[in-house]
Amino acid sequence: MKHFVQRFASVAAMLASAVAAVAAPTPTFPGPAFPVFKGAADLTQRCQAGLTQAKARQRQMERHKPDARWLASADRFYGWMDDTSGPLVFVSNVHPDKAVRDASEACEQRWQQFNSSLFQSEALYKAAKQAKATDAIDRQALQDLVDAFEDSGVGLPPTERAKAKQLQDRINLLGQQFGKNVRDDVDRTWVEFTEAEMAGVPEGVWKQAPRTAQGKVRLKLDYPSYVPVMEQALSGAARERMWRAKNNEGGEANLKVLAEIVQLRNEYAGLFGHKSYADFVLRRRMARSVDKVQRFLGDVKAAVTEREKRDLDEFRAAKAMHLSQPLESTTLNRWDVAFYTERIRRERYSVDEEAFRSYFPPQQSLQFVMRLAEQMFGIKYTRVQAGAWHAEAQAYEVSDAKTGKPLAGLIVDLYPREGKYGHAAVWPLRGGATLSKRLPQAVLVVNFDRKGLTLSELETLLHEFGHALHTNLSSTRYSINAGTSVKHDFVEAPSQMLEDWVLDPRVLAQFKQVCPECKPVPDDLVTQARKARDFAKGVQTARQHLYASFDLTMYSGQKDDPLTLWQRMEGATPLGYVPGTIFPAAFSHVAQNYGAGYYGYLWSLVVAMDLRTAFEADRLDPAAGARYRSVVMSQGSQQAPDVLVRNFLGREFNSKAFYDDLAR
Repeated sequence: MKHFVQRFASVAAMLASAVAAVAAPTPTFPGPAFPVFKGAADLTQRCQAGLTQAKARQRQMERHKPDARWLASADRFYGWMDDTSGPLVFVSNVHPDKAVRDASEACEQRWQQFNSSLFQSEALYKAAKQAKATDAIDRQALQDLVDAFEDSGVGLPPTERAKAKQLQDRINLLGQQFGKNVRDDVDRTWVEFTEAEMAGVPEGVWKQAPRTAQGKVRLKLDYPSYVPVMEQALSGAARERMWRAKNNEGGEANLKVLAEIVQLRNEYAGLFGHKSYADFVLRRRMARSVDKVQRFLGDVKAAVTEREKRDLDEFRAAKAMHLSQPLESTTLNRWDVAFYTERIRRERYSVDEEAFRSYFPPQQSLQFVMRLAEQMFGIKYTRVQAGAWHAEAQAYEVSDAKTGKPLAGLIVDLYPREGKYGHAAVWPLRGGATLSKRLPQAVLVVNFDRKGLTLSELETLLHEFGHALHTNLSSTRYSINAGTSVKHDFVEAPSQMLEDWVLDPRVLAQFKQVCPECKPVPDDLVTQARKARDFAKGVQTARQHLYASFDLTMYSGQKDDPLTLWQRMEGATPLGYVPGTIFPAAFSHVAQNYGAGYYGYLWSLVVAMDLRTAFEADRLDPAAGARYRSVVMSQGSQQAPDVLVRNFLGREFNSKAFYDDLAR
């Protein structure tokens, strides 16, 4: 299903808002001000007022004749819903007050129910089918709207239509509950260690951490704690305890939630005559069919199997040598993989991920990726004052470097805190539209160590910043086609393309422009880091293949419950399944917006690596960047992804760069 369907038909992904200045200098943050909620009651009151207005506006829109003005009016209506509901439902991810977060989640449920009704409006559906289109852009927007209505069940007989709404409302509620169970899983939030078990882990990770009454160190499962323990703790027992806790997040309750989501999604697809949910959603994506995705995943598996085996053999040999024990009696465990990957990288390539933190302070790292975007795409970031949900959130105006014209707004939330979304993501809070002069807005949420970023974390920042750019550089006629509204198996490509930039010495040399006092990363270290990143690519790609295959199989109509399926599929891998772990209980992607779509990460990576070929001579080439901004980033879903890529590359995209990289 197209991204805008997820934004409007499911408010969980319809996170649209605006963040603007409270008392800002010129320039100001574009768009309406992000509301400052006085408390949970204030948010709830605003939620009710917004829904009341939305129903009135829907009735007004339903009376609008399907003339040449209908599409523009519909887009303004959907844009108004974005601006009204977006702040209300977004703050559940970031607000420091739990009561406000809870009120936000309750509000989200109500907006989801409104949207499932809205997209079953026969009057709006008929109007979308009859509205006048003046050109190809109008035709695409109208077709996308028609698809959204039909995928919501408007064309079904009354009984089945009511069933579709009931199912969609329940699925949305369960998806929200799944995420909440992961975020609020207090029993597994903390893991305890003796100081001796912290040997090898940088002191900055644990020295100032809370202690138990017995003096044990208490660490959270957030990435600033989890990754250093898994990569550097000398104690296998410590790594195992941390790994098991991470792989049991969400708890048994989430296994039941996920099983019900799968059942209901397949039932939903059946209402439309499809044998599975995967068949239902893939018909709208680049891949078009389950068979094509299965063939693609089969090709990836064939290309990576031997390399994965070689990687694991190296890890096992490294473990045997490290522990001074015979190879034949050495067993490699899942909690050993990250540790021996990092150990071999340090020993073979003299690359220590933790050592990069001194080169990449968080704030300067943000300024660095902005500077790269400025050089590549002819834009400018200006820090502005703006009200938001937390004092540390920072806002920027994005403008065109040549004309000074405001283009978009960006707000960034860098550091972890209690109750905040725990990973890295971008929310396209406001889709831009040239016709109504709406400026796009994005929010970047990450959780970085205040001491600095590793090279991998800088890569993550560039990845997520790619999503922000995709939103901010959008220049579509209608908001329903804006930015990341592209097909779901293309949406990751513009972000994945930029990841490789962190391994270019000339790119990293630009760091001195934003941080003259920061010591530069030596070129030979960058060269070694590239070699180190290529190491263990077999294991990494094989894991992504497993995730994608599990997701696709789960939603393809098979009968096993999620954990049984996971046990069988992970059990067939070289390291097998670890009894007592319930990884699917925290696999939020497959419970929420990436259901039957996780393969999109690998699919998009194929496209991304081909896109990179246009920048092989110079990662910072402003001419290539300007063309990329104009041909790909600005177009949203006004044109199909394969058309965008063909227009940019001058040919059809292919998988050569992807498989060449796997073989390197």
